[in-house]
Amino acid sequence: MPYGEDMWTKRAEALFREVFECDLEVFPVATGTAANALALSQLTPPHGIIYAHPNSHVYSEECGASEFYTGGAKLMPVAGVDGKLNLNDLQAAIVADKTREKPHPHPAAVSITQVSEAGTIYSFAELEALTELIRGHGLSLHMDGARFANAVVALGCTPAEASWKAGVDVLSFGATKNGALAAEAVLVFNTSRARDLTFRRKRGGHLISKMRLLSAQLATYLSDDLWLRLAHHANAQAMRLAAGLEDMPGARLVHPADANLIFVELPKAVVDGLEADGFRFYRGPDDGGRLTLRLVTAFNTEPKDVDAFLASARRHAEGHTGHN
Repeated sequence: MPYGEDMWTKRAEALFREVFECDLEVFPVATGTAANALALSQLTPPHGIIYAHPNSHVYSEECGASEFYTGGAKLMPVAGVDGKLNLNDLQAAIVADKTREKPHPHPAAVSITQVSEAGTIYSFAELEALTELIRGHGLSLHMDGARFANAVVALGCTPAEASWKAGVDVLSFGATKNGALAAEAVLVFNTSRARDLTFRRKRGGHLISKMRLLSAQLATYLSDDLWLRLAHHANAQAMRLAAGLEDMPGARLVHPADANLIFVELPKAVVDGLEADGFRFYRGPDDGGRLTLRLVTAFNTEPKDVDAFLASARRHAEGHTGHN
């Protein structure tokens, strides 16, 4: 049967309810951008404001998809260190926007990323404070969980504790970054708010006729804790990488290494040496002869490859220090 009426989609839905320990509505989609944009369209009217970190994918990497899918809602950046929202700044922004004249867009939702784009994680205490602030203003909370599995493993908690029990209304549940070929899902925890999303997904072109091809991935991903085992491996390799970098001459971790995403500052000569040895990564702009690298470990990252990267970096770092 097409359009999600197949056995694989029904199995995936049942597994999501089992894993998250609650009744919920599941909407498989093919991309994280679609998941985020559709999720926020369910929480925000066209005249609403969505608050997000300026480095979030929702704000900076998705070509205004959330604004498009909401029909014109305004994305408002709220900065904060290490990729996380500053609650004092968020409070001030919400209060300022609520007290403006009526023609001004009205606060509607907050979007956070867990794991953040800086590789950091919102702690339970931070989530509790954030939720208290949001609920006090009557706003909804969306979580971009492209690396949700990595966050659950790092926090040492259940999926429920990391999502709806922490105040999340809608979760963009990611699988592609943790081993799936192409599969994400929008999870709506308040089922009374899910009805319109059926139509939004179809109208947006993301109700796939062969939905079973997405759902088969999600069902396998969730079975026998596979998704958590894959994330545990990725996180463990990142900790191995971070520990090696912390002891390296000239290296500096830019943010705390909480999961499987690391930012490290290295001398340009070391970066050039790594590239000459065949390693590939995103590099930031040259800042006085130093560059920031974005390093990601995955479900299939081998310890020997981490060790090879560290050995190469150490060799070039020692050569650079000796030359100076």
